[in-house]
Amino acid sequence: MSGTVRLTVGQAVVRFLAAQRSVRDGAERPFFAGVLGIFGHGNVAGLGQALLADEQRLRYVPARNEQAMVHIASGYAKATNRLSTWACTSSIGPGATNMVTGAALATVNRLPVLLLPGDVFATRRPGTVLQQLEDPGAPETSVNDAFRPVCRFWDRVWRAEQLPAALLGAMRVLTDPAETGAACIALPQDVQAEAWDFPEELFSERRWVIPRPLPDEALMHRAVDLLRAAERPLVVAGGGVRYSEAAAALRAFAEAAGIPVAETQAGKGALPYDHPLSLGAMGATGTFAANRVAADADLVLGVGTRFSDFTTASRTAFRDPGVTFVNVNVAALDAHKHAGLALVGDARATLDALRGLLDGWSAPTAVRERAAELNREWDEEVARLYARDQAPVFAQSAVIGAVNAAAAPGDVVVCAAGSLPGDLHKLWRAREPAEYHLEYGYSCMGYELPGGMGVRMADPGREVFVMVGDGSWLMMSGELATAIQEGVKVVVVLVDSAGYASIGALSDSVGGGRFGTQLRRRGADGRIGLDGEPLGIDLAANAASFGVPVLRPQSVAELGEALAAARAAAETTVVYARTDPLVGVPGYESWWDVPVAETGGPPELDRVRDEYAKAREAVRPYLTPTDPQD
Repeated sequence: MSGTVRLTVGQAVVRFLAAQRSVRDGAERPFFAGVLGIFGHGNVAGLGQALLADEQRLRYVPARNEQAMVHIASGYAKATNRLSTWACTSSIGPGATNMVTGAALATVNRLPVLLLPGDVFATRRPGTVLQQLEDPGAPETSVNDAFRPVCRFWDRVWRAEQLPAALLGAMRVLTDPAETGAACIALPQDVQAEAWDFPEELFSERRWVIPRPLPDEALMHRAVDLLRAAERPLVVAGGGVRYSEAAAALRAFAEAAGIPVAETQAGKGALPYDHPLSLGAMGATGTFAANRVAADADLVLGVGTRFSDFTTASRTAFRDPGVTFVNVNVAALDAHKHAGLALVGDARATLDALRGLLDGWSAPTAVRERAAELNREWDEEVARLYARDQAPVFAQSAVIGAVNAAAAPGDVVVCAAGSLPGDLHKLWRAREPAEYHLEYGYSCMGYELPGGMGVRMADPGREVFVMVGDGSWLMMSGELATAIQEGVKVVVVLVDSAGYASIGALSDSVGGGRFGTQLRRRGADGRIGLDGEPLGIDLAANAASFGVPVLRPQSVAELGEALAAARAAAETTVVYARTDPLVGVPGYESWWDVPVAETGGPPELDRVRDEYAKAREAVRPYLTPTDPQD
């Protein structure tokens, strides 16, 4: 019989996390790189003391904001293709609920992150604890119940002996490619400090194998029949291509079958940007190359995409009346979208199998030729937008072009919110998925800097360019202190448009006149429009207050020099660039459904209403016209 070891719950958690490993294709790695945490009452005497005692076993990194901790872990998880992550611990109350937004981001993007918030006394011995929510109808409720809808796994350990089941349950979800997301184990502060005789087996190295399942064989053959019958096929590559490390398999499949590839935000870089079958970005933030081919496609092979609203341009992108969908996805939820033929399986393994079954078949030559011509035309358009030369207030496309030119092969661009993600999706020239790191499932302001830190921590050999707008910077600039503290070097490109450029443009498009989107004082007449003088905030000086170098280029040439210097520097450097929010990048034959007020407003709003009603006529249910399994 095996023995037991007497540990506190906090100590048991640390030892368990240190023993977990992920395995895929025979390659093994620690699943947890460490624990990110901010200590307070609720975790300082439990997990805090345990981490201090076992610091050689599991790395601990303090952060400045609990939400940012989860962003660091998410960035790390994405950079490792979900094979490794961090745990995050906080005190009870506001420390815990600060992580709710980060939990939602991880779950929406299907990234594994373990949350270990402190909780109220299980014994209720001291009565109402500081920062404790009191629910008169449910005394056992705490603020940690807020994690339930935004986590894929949730448990609360009221007794020490419940811990093994909770930990193993969380690991099952964290290592499941179809179910992964945030996992939360709430740990009451008295329970964290309690000792119990835990079975020794709990702390033995445990290997979680990430499988590569294949779809049903009959469905695979049906998919091959549909592909062979297609005249204008298109592949839409999503994040599943990245997470299953299927870029090489996709390229081999596309080249053999002669099928062009369009990319979602998460799938960008699935093919090198200059590959003749690469159409680039798809959908509402897409290229004219991808959107034109999508409009004509009679068969869409989705690989690892969840067909989000942006990807389908609010269900207007695919316009052929008989368009059929074949969906390869490890998650059944996504594989069944658009009533398509669902191939539930790993992207890489399934693409390899389909290529073998299609041996000798290729799409009509005209499909390949059209893709190559559109690829060339689009590259010319990117070059035109990169070359916009105005200063000292730059065009955002020129800033992106300068960063792209400064980035060497293998460098990573990180972004999340504002107008930057749409422009980056269209314009960034990526050669591999790892070079493009956008959090666009949740598009959470404040992700950029901590997410970029997570990327650099996951792969210190890659230079990381964090592109962040002024709105996001104002929300989460404090993590610059953590980057300095931990020696995590990133290049921060701080893009200042003096307000919310993305929402401002959206407001304009629906008749809102950029209401509430500019950093201005309230007007002298007290108008609600906030149309007074600019606030005059110096974001570059704010960055410099952290003690890092801040460069302020005044021309496009100086911008390139500043980026090169920042990349070569040994420490985090900020490159500050003011941009004109009125100089944008076109929408390229696409649409996004944002409702327009049906009545009221100025007379010019009637035109916007008419345009919106006309655009909505193109919305389709995307139901495959015949049963694809017949």
